[in-house]
Amino acid sequence: METSTFYVSLSMQDAAAAIDNEIIRGSVSGTLTDRFVVNHPDGKHCLLSVYEKHFVRAGNRLTLTVTLDNFFGYTRVHTTGSGGGGMLRIDFGAASSFTQSVVRILSPYMIQV
Repeated sequence: METSTFYVSLSMQDAAAAIDNEIIRGSVSGTLTDRFVVNHPDGKHCLLSVYEKHFVRAGNRLTLTVTLDNFFGYTRVHTTGSGGGGMLRIDFGAASSFTQSVVRILSPYMIQV
């Protein structure tokens, strides 16, 4: 399992659109399997997206969970990649690559908080 947490200057909607564009539209096997939005009464939001993609080096499909929230006035991004590798759970770096794809997509917008 590979995780990453960082902040971006984009809105949650723009960050989600950038990720969708790369993983779903920019890939043959990438799909969005689920998206869930939690709305807080004070106007803050949390967006949870689960993506799935086939990785040849892992020998099967991997999942990427991306959580976006604006609880602190900035868009926080948390990613977790997992799956692949069969019974031995060896994915040959595919989960890390899947997780790092979000870092690569959003790196021009990263900010220090």
